[in-house]
Parts: sequence; structure tokens; C-alpha cells
Amino acid sequence: MTEAAVVDPNAELLEWPKKDKRRFLRVMYCVGDLDRSIRFYTECFGMKLLRRRDVPEENYSNAFLGFGPEETNFVVELTCNYGVTSYDVGTGFGHFAIVTPDVFEMCMDIWNKEGLGGRVTWQPGNDHARYNPSVFAFVKDPDGYSFELIERGPTPEPLCQVMLRVGDLDRSIKFYEKALGMRLLTLVYRPRLNSTVAMVGYAEEHETTVLELTYNHGVTEYTKGNAYVQLVIVTDDVYKSGEVANLVTQELGGKITQQPGPIPGINTKIVSFVDPDGWKTVLVDNDDFLRKLKSEA
Repeated sequence: MTEAAVVDPNAELLEWPKKDKRRFLRVMYCVGDLDRSIRFYTECFGMKLLRRRDVPEENYSNAFLGFGPEETNFVVELTCNYGVTSYDVGTGFGHFAIVTPDVFEMCMDIWNKEGLGGRVTWQPGNDHARYNPSVFAFVKDPDGYSFELIERGPTPEPLCQVMLRVGDLDRSIKFYEKALGMRLLTLVYRPRLNSTVAMVGYAEEHETTVLELTYNHGVTEYTKGNAYVQLVIVTDDVYKSGEVANLVTQELGGKITQQPGPIPGINTKIVSFVDPDGWKTVLVDNDDFLRKLKSEA
């Protein structure tokens, strides 16, 4: 007589992230001078200022910029806290990436407008052609955030990557697959750089934004600083997504930082949690997001 197969009582729930209609909504981080950052991002990167708001009762202002509308594109949310002019980026945050048809031209804009505070830190080229055959460069914005510029043809999402360093790559891949429904797109071992990189996301790299998880061999911990804040993703069901996140954090590490439900006074439902390395993700109800966006238009 054969033993009955053991059925995981949470199996159906854990399938939810793969069925959910998720997409990268925005990434939030802090800047010291909002006007300076807006000018740099629009004049050097070619982004558009989508909206801006001031919240004096909470002592901050923020601006949303991107290459397309928030309803369809991944954007940056720049937050400027009153009286704070600089932040610590830390050692764990890596970089963002932008696809452009001409890396050299974008670098020229930064060189020609050095008064805006940006600088090219890696000249345009393909020095690591074995790992990245495209022409690329690295630049820093006025606050020291690093951006990789990748030369590639037209794409639906020019703001294409967020890179974070992690201490256990296998664990991180499992976390983002199980908690957020992402899939492993590519895994690249880079012996010259003594690192391994995993690209995870909801579609292929040339189609949408992806998360780049980098493991520097032998390094298990990084400093977070106070500059980078969080990644925001939309979901069709905050409560079910929160149940999944709770199960996965118990298994792999991390913790829930905001239980599923509406934010007081805003009526936008969210759930937030940190992964095993302390990187924060916020899941926002898609209908609530679109409703709020329309009300602020």
C-alpha cells in the first residue's frame, strides 16, 4: 500500500503571486535638492516630470519622473525631506539602469551640463564584453546614485533595472520567486568581478523593468544607509499577497512591516515587507492606485 502524497495546505495560496497581474510601479529614494534633481533627470536623462507635490504637515516634498505615464511605466519617486541636504547611499544599493539608443550622446549631455551635478564615472565602451556585449557607461546623479546607461534599440521601458546587493543569492532568488511571483530570467557568473548576478522579474529584460540581484562572493552583509527607500509593485489583492509574504518571510527570512489594509486617511490599500537582506517592497492595490492618481491629476 503506497503512502498518500503529502499535500501542502498552502500550495494554492503560494500560486497566487504567479497569477496576480503585477508590474513594477516605482522606486522611491531620497534626494537633497528636489529642483536640482528634477533638472538633472529631465535635461540629462530625458525623463519627464509627471507630477510633484508638497506635504508640509509631514515635512517633505516629492516628485515622480519617468519615460512614460505612471499607469503604464516604471518611474522614480524622489523624496526631499525638509532640512536634509545629503544622504548615505550605503554599500548595499547598486545602481539603476537606463536604456538609450546612444550612450555617448547621453554622456555628452552630462559632460556639457556638469553644473547640474552629475558625472560620468565609467566612460562609454564595452570593456566587459564577455558579460555585457552592449556599449554601456556608468554615471552618478547629483546625490551620488549610480546609473548604468545601456545602448539598445527602442524599448517599452527605458528605466530598465534596479540593482541590489544580497548576501545569499539562492535564498534571494527563492524569496522573489515565492513572495513576489517573479521568475529567474538570467543567471550570470562573473569571475573577473568575483560576483554572480541574477535578473528576476515579470517579463524579459528587453520588455520591462527587472530586478538585478548581485552577490559578491564571500560578502554576506552590507550597509543600507538612509537614501534608498523601497520598490513599489501593484497587485490585484493586497490581502492575499500579504498572506503569501507572511508565509515566505517565515520560511526564508525578512518580515512584514505593514499589515495588509488601507493607509489611514488615504484609503489606498498596501502591504509592505522586507526581504532577508532588509530590502523593502511595498505592494499597492492597483485599483486604489489608479483612483488616487486620477484624483491628483
